[in-house]
Amino acid sequence: MRWGAACCWFDSVVATDDRLAMVCIFSMHILIVKLSSIGDVIHTMPAVAALRRTLPTARITWVVERIAAPLLLGSPGLDEVVVLDTRRWRRRWGTAATYQHLAICLAALRRHSVDVALDFQGLVKSAAVTWYSRATRRIGFATEALRERLGRWAYTEQVPVKQGEHVIRQNLRLVATLGVPMSETYEFLLPPLTVEHERVARQLTAQGVTGPFALLNPGGGWVTKRWPPANFGQLADLLWQQHGLASVVSYGPGEEPLAAAISAAAQHAPVVLFPTTLRDYLALAQRATVFVGGDTGPLHLAAAVGTPIVGLYGPTIAERNGPFAPQDRVIGLDLPCRVDCHRRTCRQHICMEIPVALVAQAVALRLCHA
Repeated sequence: MRWGAACCWFDSVVATDDRLAMVCIFSMHILIVKLSSIGDVIHTMPAVAALRRTLPTARITWVVERIAAPLLLGSPGLDEVVVLDTRRWRRRWGTAATYQHLAICLAALRRHSVDVALDFQGLVKSAAVTWYSRATRRIGFATEALRERLGRWAYTEQVPVKQGEHVIRQNLRLVATLGVPMSETYEFLLPPLTVEHERVARQLTAQGVTGPFALLNPGGGWVTKRWPPANFGQLADLLWQQHGLASVVSYGPGEEPLAAAISAAAQHAPVVLFPTTLRDYLALAQRATVFVGGDTGPLHLAAAVGTPIVGLYGPTIAERNGPFAPQDRVIGLDLPCRVDCHRRTCRQHICMEIPVALVAQAVALRLCHA
């Protein structure tokens, strides 16, 4: 009998043989399926941390896409990380290298028998991973909460969510099916960052940043989430004049023009352009006095390391996926079109026309509670 099947049986007779039931729990292998994006992976960490606290001897494996894998590799609390690269596979489908890599990943999913697979993603591809694992229990969200509803056929159980609830709380409800209590404090299973802290410190010093600084992030996966670079430049001047904060502008691949535009728009403030890797960004954010940016991966990374945040929200709602510290500030314009928008493109795009003065005021308020 596989341990997963045994678990279901022992649950019904735990009063008869407590020792066997405990062996079952301790031997459990749990598969976490959260492939991407960066923010989504961060928002899943508190649920997995709570799972580890409740089942300290269980084996926990996380399946993730290559782009977000650096956040998990070497992470405490995980026994194994299986890295997929579906984007590359799609681009190079039919090549021997793709088939070889795919075969290695599929073999890793079945190297150890899986008792429970938890799909935090709600996509067809994540549901397919859940199903392929052959887990006895395959748990996902309720059909109406799935991003791609066809995935429901992979699950043996589904968990309802509360509409409008923060995604971290939703993820905690998924692990609650394994007896994990709903925690009010969030822990993030981030890898050690000693090397990254040393590298970031050297780079900041080399670029003349020796005092407190604001971390500005102009990018965003959706164009509709971006605050204009000219506004960031004006904000940098205000932060320098009012708080003595230099500005460090982070950016990812393809976002160099956005960062350069901020530097050009700032008239007085020292502005440093700072490209980073994911793990370097975590170290950089931990050193920042405040973060300012839209609803994108860097904001969620900054939240995970406890950086004070001022979030700028347009087509998305902060109540569901915004910063969670009570002191953090969120700004969004009161527009009827923002209700359940989630548009990646928009001809009007007025929701991000947030006044610079309003953002500067929010930063001042956040710094008062830092």
